[in-house]
Amino acid sequence: MRSLSLSLSGVLIFFLCFMAIPCVTKAEEAKEYIAIRKQAAGRIALVLDKTAARGGKESEWARSLDAIMFGGLDFTGLFNLQSAPLNIRDAKDTGGAMINFPVLTSVGVEIYAGGSVSKKSGLVQLEMSVYDAFGSKLLLKKLYTGKETQLRSIGHAFCADLIELLTGRRSVFGTGIVFVSNRSGFKEIYQCDFDGENITQLTSSRSISLTPSFSPDGQFLAYTDYTSGRPDLYIRRTLDGKTVAVRKSGVSIDPGWRGGTNECATTLSFEGDQEIYLIRSDGMISRRVTFSKGIDVSPSFSPDGSKMAFVSQRNGMPQIFVQDMSSGAVRRLTFSGNYNTQPSWSPKGDKIAYSTWQKNGEINIFTINADGTDLRQLTSGVKDNEAPSWSPDGSMIVFTSNRQGRKKLFVMNADGTNQRRLLQMEGDQQQPSWSLYR
Repeated sequence: MRSLSLSLSGVLIFFLCFMAIPCVTKAEEAKEYIAIRKQAAGRIALVLDKTAARGGKESEWARSLDAIMFGGLDFTGLFNLQSAPLNIRDAKDTGGAMINFPVLTSVGVEIYAGGSVSKKSGLVQLEMSVYDAFGSKLLLKKLYTGKETQLRSIGHAFCADLIELLTGRRSVFGTGIVFVSNRSGFKEIYQCDFDGENITQLTSSRSISLTPSFSPDGQFLAYTDYTSGRPDLYIRRTLDGKTVAVRKSGVSIDPGWRGGTNECATTLSFEGDQEIYLIRSDGMISRRVTFSKGIDVSPSFSPDGSKMAFVSQRNGMPQIFVQDMSSGAVRRLTFSGNYNTQPSWSPKGDKIAYSTWQKNGEINIFTINADGTDLRQLTSGVKDNEAPSWSPDGSMIVFTSNRQGRKKLFVMNADGTNQRRLLQMEGDQQQPSWSLYR
C-alpha cells in the first residue's frame, strides 16, 4: 500500500532523503564506465543473486532489499533479470564464495550482482559486488550503510551506482514526479517517487491547482492556482514553503523553468495578448519573451536554457516553435499534424516530445529532433495520451493516458516501448512533471 501524506515541506524531505544515506566505498570499487550496451541496444542480461544474511532480522532485511533492488532495476527497462543458477558457486570452493562464471556465461549472463547484509552499531550494512561474467572481473564492490527505515533508499543507491557503472549516465533513482490529482475532490498538486511510491500531497488550496513544475535545482515549485477566482502563478520555496503569487490582470498559466537561472517562463495576458514572460523566483517579471499575435503558451527549455520550445497559434492552428533566447529568432518546429501542443525538451537536448490531436480523434505522443528531423510516434490505438515529461536521465517519459478509463499516469521508455501504469491512486491524475536529481 502506497503511503499518502500532506506536507508543505514534503518536497524538501524527498530531495534530502536519498542524499542522507551514509555510504562507505571500499577500495575495490571500479569507477570507470563499463560500456556494456550502446544506445538502443538490447537489455543487459543480469543475475541479481539473493542477498546473504545470517538470520533473524538480517534475513528480513535481505528479503526486503532483494525485492527493492529487483523492482528498481526491472523498472528501468535496461535489464533482462535472471535467477541465479543452482550451481552458481564453484564446487571446488569449500567456503562457497567463488562464483562459477562458466555457468553464468553458458546461459548468456553478462553481469552478476550479489552481496550480503549485516547489522553493525545498530545500522544496516549492505555490501554488494558486481562482476563482468565473461571477463570474470570485479567491476564494483561497495558498502551501503543506513537506518532500517532507509532500506528502500539503500537498495536504490546500489541500483543507481550499477546503472551509472554500466551505462555512464545517472539514473532515475532518487528522482520524483509532481502531478495533479482530484483524489480529495479538488485538483491539488502531489508528488511521488520515480516509480510511483511514496505519494505526498503538496497543496491544499481546496480549489484548482494545475501545471506543476520544479526548478532544475529543486528549490522552487511553480504552479497555476485558482484560489483568487482566476488563474494565478504561484512560486513556492521548497525549503520553508514560502509562496509568492504573480497576480496580474488576465491569465497566468503553464510555467516552465529555464535551466541555469532562477527564472521560469509563463503565459500572461495583462497586456492584452497571451504572451510568454520570464518570471524570477521572487515573483517579479524579468522580461517579455514572445511578441506576436495569437496565443503563446507551454514553454519548455533546452537543457542549457539557450532555446525555448513553445506552442503558438500565430500561423492559425497550434504548432510548436523554437525561439533563440539571445537573438529572439523564432522557427517553426512541427509541420505534421494540425494541433500540436505540450512540448517537453529532453535533458540530453536532442529531442522534443509533444502531444498531437489526430484526425481520428485520438491524442498521441510524438518525439522530434530539435532540428525538426526524425519524427516518431510513441503511442497509438489506446485512446488519449498526452502531457509527456522526460525523466532527468532521458531514458523514460511519464505521461497521462485514459486508456483504462480515467486519466492516470503511465511511463514508457524513450522509444515508446514498455508502456505501463505508474501508480495506483483514486481519482484522476494528470499533468506530470518529472524532476529532481538526487
